[in-house]
Amino acid sequence: MAASSGQSIAVVGAGQAAGQLISSLRSLGFEGHIRLFGDEPYLPYQRPPLSKEYLAGDMTVEQLPVLQPEFYDNAKVELSLGTRVEAIDRGAKRLQLAGGESVAYDKLALTTGARVRRLGAPGEERDGIHVLRSIADVDGIRAAFAPGRRLAIVGGGYIGLEVAAVAVKQGLAVTVLEVADRVMNRVVCPEVSAFYREEHERQGVRILTGTGVGAFEAGEGGAVRVLCGEAPAIVADLVVVGIGILPEVSLAEAAGLEVDNGILVDAFARTSDPDIVAAGDCTNHLNQVLEGRVRLESVQNANAQARVAAATLCGQPTPYAEIPWFWSQQYDLKLQIVGLSQGYDQTVIRGLPEERSFSAYYLKDGSLIAADAINAPRDFMMARKLIAAGTQVDPARLADSSVPLRALA
Repeated sequence: MAASSGQSIAVVGAGQAAGQLISSLRSLGFEGHIRLFGDEPYLPYQRPPLSKEYLAGDMTVEQLPVLQPEFYDNAKVELSLGTRVEAIDRGAKRLQLAGGESVAYDKLALTTGARVRRLGAPGEERDGIHVLRSIADVDGIRAAFAPGRRLAIVGGGYIGLEVAAVAVKQGLAVTVLEVADRVMNRVVCPEVSAFYREEHERQGVRILTGTGVGAFEAGEGGAVRVLCGEAPAIVADLVVVGIGILPEVSLAEAAGLEVDNGILVDAFARTSDPDIVAAGDCTNHLNQVLEGRVRLESVQNANAQARVAAATLCGQPTPYAEIPWFWSQQYDLKLQIVGLSQGYDQTVIRGLPEERSFSAYYLKDGSLIAADAINAPRDFMMARKLIAAGTQVDPARLADSSVPLRALA
């Protein structure tokens, strides 16, 4: 599906993957026309800082773009920001825009990202209840932040806990409501989960696990009452709902592309249409390293898959072959995760949690498949190598901090 210099490529969705894809297209020598479409009025920007530095006010909106405006000028990219693509006519190879314009393309890249998962609870749309996915979302939350205000956070995953860390430092009274029996339950082992719960509670965050939210009601003075079944209602001045994201596949699905928990793509980022690639949070991709299909929500995946998609468009197909990794910053704790821990049968802790620098390793049939490194960047880097090599490890030696990790390779 190589794109020649005289062809046009349309990129729909202006997120992290879009910025990387456009950069890679030009780096690989594509000289044709590129037009970028994005719903938001912003250049492709980084989302991880939204729940951390940008929410805290330590980062400006000008610092968020993946690439600065001059890149797009120099790369001769036509920008259509604040422009919604409503439909794809694959037969005619045209895009239908919200304003009525119809745009032709030769090749199409879908980098539509994800949308927030909704609770579906009564009262969820009332004032004072926020989600966190975009710059506008965070601007709305920041406007409501003030010392002494009561914040209820629904969801004890990355987003919820990152928001909690920022808010409690700014003097808000924070309560986290998590329906599972522990925080970050989908991504870390019980030992790491317990460590983070203890840290948040030490900082003043109130955490209620096993607590589901059934509805939201109006409270006195503009407050919101969060109803939690038989438990007492939580009264808050503002609420942030952070219960995960869903792949944004509506455009692809309506166009008849194959979709199943994301836009289905192969190892080369190709969709079921030979003229359309897809990359980022919106995809369910074939990963040769993990030997199966997976949908990932991370900057690493967005960038890696965008590079793969660009290479495919340029006639230089290279399969996706990377170990996924993720990270979260909460207080002075940097959590770095490499690999996917699903299906592990043994956990090994290396280091001492009380020293605020340790790692958790996940084994399956004796092989290392994933690791969580807390303030331990060297452990993280070495774990990437061990996992990529499919290393069988001795749990006792792995737990012994006096044994260098490289000795286990």
